[in-house]
Amino acid sequence: MSPTAPHGDTLPRGVLLSIGALVLATFVAVAAVRLSGIDVREPDAAAAQTRELRFEDRPDGGITVIDDRSGQIVDTLHGENGFVRGALRALARERKLRGLDHTQPFVLIGRVDGRLTLEDPATGQRIDLESFGPMHAGAFARLLQPSSTPTTAGPTQPRN
Repeated sequence: MSPTAPHGDTLPRGVLLSIGALVLATFVAVAAVRLSGIDVREPDAAAAQTRELRFEDRPDGGITVIDDRSGQIVDTLHGENGFVRGALRALARERKLRGLDHTQPFVLIGRVDGRLTLEDPATGQRIDLESFGPMHAGAFARLLQPSSTPTTAGPTQPRN
């Protein structure tokens, strides 16, 4: 650039320093909150309904959903339930990384404000299901409803 070129496309040094200071202050503030351990989430509403569920793989590729307290089969999920499979896969992966078995049930919580949470008591992990939209949350919401045809879970084969 020649010394006689116009400087119309450049920002004044003071403006650049101000922008840099603002960005730095933002990073420092975010780091301070994250490192302080302050929970910035909105507190959970009270639980209106909970259900302890086990999910077992079936030989046909489906998933049997079992109420852990009663042993009753709640539902059998097949290929059309990709979101449910994905959520369960994420929680199961965390258990596997920690060397935990899959026998402890997950807890599905319906809250008084309509939100749904899937928790894994074994790892402390949780998924706030409403974050994925009403259609996906609805796939889990129906698992809170009492089953219309009571059956008892028989032995199922875990998939490898």
